Amino acid sequence: MREGNLEAPTRHPIDWKSPSFYDEGETFKELERVFDICHGCRRCVSLCHSFPTLFDLVDATDDGELHGVKKDDYWKVVDQCYLCDLCYMTKCPYVPPHEWNLDFPHLMLRAKAIKFKKGEVRASEKFLASTDVHGQFAGIPIVVQAVNAINKTKFARKQMDSMLGVHPDAWMPELGTKRFRWSAPKASATVVTNGERTPGKVAIFSTCYVNYNEPGIGFDLLKVLQHNEIPYVIVEKEKCCGMPKLELGDLDAVAAHKEVNMPVLAKYAREGYAILSAVPSCTLMFKQELPLMFPDCADTQAVKEAMWDPFEYLVARHKDGLLKTDFKTALGKVSYHIPCHGRVQNIGKKTEEMLKLIGTKVEVKLNTVERCSGHAGTYGVKTPYHKIAMKIGKPVFKAMARDEPDYIGSDCPMAGHHIDQGMREAGTPPKAVQHPLSLVRIAYGLS
Repeated sequence: MREGNLEAPTRHPIDWKSPSFYDEGETFKELERVFDICHGCRRCVSLCHSFPTLFDLVDATDDGELHGVKKDDYWKVVDQCYLCDLCYMTKCPYVPPHEWNLDFPHLMLRAKAIKFKKGEVRASEKFLASTDVHGQFAGIPIVVQAVNAINKTKFARKQMDSMLGVHPDAWMPELGTKRFRWSAPKASATVVTNGERTPGKVAIFSTCYVNYNEPGIGFDLLKVLQHNEIPYVIVEKEKCCGMPKLELGDLDAVAAHKEVNMPVLAKYAREGYAILSAVPSCTLMFKQELPLMFPDCADTQAVKEAMWDPFEYLVARHKDGLLKTDFKTALGKVSYHIPCHGRVQNIGKKTEEMLKLIGTKVEVKLNTVERCSGHAGTYGVKTPYHKIAMKIGKPVFKAMARDEPDYIGSDCPMAGHHIDQGMREAGTPPKAVQHPLSLVRIAYGLS
């Protein structure tokens, strides 16, 4: 048996429809096998709180071995995993095709699915994962203004803490006064120019966050496409990608969301559109998780092939010689954070490449930070985990503050705001927080 693995990681389909997937006894055997390997390796100790939790449990036993850990305590490890996938993609030497076949995140997903089936997930957690429900008032100005104002009060935050398990100090997104999908302008460009690498027309999957909370990110993406004379359409119908439900282990809800989205998105894929999503977790859901859950679904596989990260598309467009580089406005000092769900897409540092491209025309002093911010979807706002999330993010907050940047930002807008909060608490508040797509719009000199 060889130590480690030098081959590229591969992933097996998720056999979530099989009754054995929910067999608690079999799952605990696999948890014991994997935890014992992790305990003997410990390379992932710095990634999240799952591994320190596991190793502390082991170290507290009489002989410092896993067999002394109570099986019920395994759930403490499971609860700390937010499915960032970094252990699988960047640290673990035993992932398939290694014969030990270790997939820690998908094992945690299996355990979470069992917990959900047993009815042990709180109603408050289910509500936090229901992003379409949160956003139902977005775009109604009077209601939005009232809701946003109330949510900032100490009384409301105390109620959120007691009823929803949202930490009073955690950053929470505001509702937008307009919805992206309702107010996105139609494309003026009509000529489709395909490149060697890129389709010449784009379909935008809005995402819940851009649609309900920060439509400006979506508008900036459209302005960049418009400037580059790329025809675009907004996907005619969409539901949440399902990532928040996946993180809970609610796989039936993930499947229900897929049944709404896939027929629509597959139509665009087969018509030759590049499908873009401005939130990395949503992009990853269509590129990886859903294809692994539905390996035999032709629609899902077609969408996987057509789905692009926006910067993956823009950089490929540049390599095709079809991206304008008439940047006019200097960005100055920029601290850019690469989020976990961007890193594990295996596309390289495309946002960094784009910012460096801008730097060949105007001044950009770039500081790239490649480490988990700790926000991790709903994890960072939950009362039991918020302080842990801030601790995980401390190295990022410090690194992002280097040289007093003019802008900070992350492809994950929620991580960007989490970092902003961490920097403020550390006494190094940023001058401005901007999504990288907004930085591209600014660099082009577009209003």
